Amino acid sequence: MEDASAGPSGSNGRASSKADLSPVSCAAGSVSVHPDKAATDSGQAATEKPRPRYKPRFTLSGHTMSISSVKFSPDGKMLASASADKLVKVWSVLTGVIIWTMEGHEEGLNDVAWSGDSAYLASASDDKTIKIWNVDSGSLQKSLKGHTNYVFCVNYNPQSNLLASGSFDESVRVWDVSRGKSLRSISAHSDPVTAVNFSSDGSMIVSCSYDGLIRIWDTSTGQCLKTLEGDSNPVCSSARFSPNGKFILCSTMDSTIRLWNYHTGRVLKTYMGHRNEGFCIFSCFSFTGGKWIISGSEDGKVVLWDLQTREIVQVLEGHRDTVLGVATHPTENIIASSAMEKDLTIRLWFDTETKTVGSGTGPSRA
Repeated sequence: MEDASAGPSGSNGRASSKADLSPVSCAAGSVSVHPDKAATDSGQAATEKPRPRYKPRFTLSGHTMSISSVKFSPDGKMLASASADKLVKVWSVLTGVIIWTMEGHEEGLNDVAWSGDSAYLASASDDKTIKIWNVDSGSLQKSLKGHTNYVFCVNYNPQSNLLASGSFDESVRVWDVSRGKSLRSISAHSDPVTAVNFSSDGSMIVSCSYDGLIRIWDTSTGQCLKTLEGDSNPVCSSARFSPNGKFILCSTMDSTIRLWNYHTGRVLKTYMGHRNEGFCIFSCFSFTGGKWIISGSEDGKVVLWDLQTREIVQVLEGHRDTVLGVATHPTENIIASSAMEKDLTIRLWFDTETKTVGSGTGPSRA
């Protein structure tokens, strides 16, 4: 593993040097990951599917170091970004204009998350703290202390009364937002924790780590409900529940994204064609104009796959460095992406040609 003394949000971004591990094979078949869809979409697989037509709309500049995370607000009006420059920035999705710059962290940032009402942001930092910000005023509300090493990931539960965080101290913590206190510290992994996300009802937390394991936890008790591991256990960089709570999407540093059925412990789908060998890169679902899997890539691209067929349906080009952050808009066909040192931009991609077919997406890692 890379020397952690420089901090994960430093010049190498959300980085690790573990790589070159073989992918797990996938099972064929059709899966339904959206709560509003029928149990299977297999009938659609035989017909020609529409392809996304995303085009660049805005290029947002302002950060001075690698941009580790971007997230759309649940109301769809704003985009938040977190950077190794220690800043959180909030942008207008409609105009691309900056709304707030939030200062207060002493070290670089690794992640940012929205509360369900779009009123608050939580940021995770190498300074070992999580800070909660009031979006209306741009002011700092609380600073959560308890982790003993870099805080790498953070997310609200759907009710937004709890936060989950993961750290290089190998723990997952659950926080009471209103009191600003740690409710539980879970010795979750044997290496740094790279992702934490709640299930759609908030009853479970999924975490993943440099140790290659994906673990599911009971939110109320902290009990480990399930551990997912493949034959090779490549480093896990991103993990989230599908919107219907039945599956887990996990990115790994063998340039593979896997869709797991965590009840059976089986990999249902694998998505390949991007490059991910050295950095913790986000991946996410999109359901507004089709059923896509979206990820950044170390060749500066954003890659979109058909969820069912695993075919690459579009590649977005324009960034000049590794794309770390990707996020999907909750209701419109909009993708946000962010890149590292040689680029330092956030790009908003709009698909105005494809009809919006749904009103919900997978959680944009938020």
